[in-house]
Amino acid sequence: MQVSTKFTVAVHILTYVAYVKDSSKNTSEAIASSVGTNPVIIRNSMSALKRAGLIDVKRGPGGIVLKHPLSEITLLDVYRAVETKADDTLFRFHEHPNPECPVGKHIHDGLDGVLSSIQNHFEADLASHTLEEIYQNSTLPRTVSN
Repeated sequence: MQVSTKFTVAVHILTYVAYVKDSSKNTSEAIASSVGTNPVIIRNSMSALKRAGLIDVKRGPGGIVLKHPLSEITLLDVYRAVETKADDTLFRFHEHPNPECPVGKHIHDGLDGVLSSIQNHFEADLASHTLEEIYQNSTLPRTVSN
């Protein structure tokens, strides 16, 4: 299992927006330069973050704002915004285990509860960390030059 880069790109976007605040560097092009990717990737991520209620986006410089303080945005919020749909589970089960095989017939019995528990622990761990923690643990200079 591997979480896609959407998650870390989204964390990067939110950290960048908090850092530059409403300076002229607050554009998808500037963020794309910081992330090292195409502005279209950034705009797609920003759309997901906006749908999740984490940012507000207006056209022009300084148009991206956080809707909550970093201390109120958890890594679970970010993960859910960009990585999952409401009905997604962390683990996908193979769709057609053989019902004629004793293992295939009963594999869900043994595995479903364990995988659900792992997902619950994973989500609880993500929920225990905020973007404030990421920001504070970074070695960002504390002032932005425009």
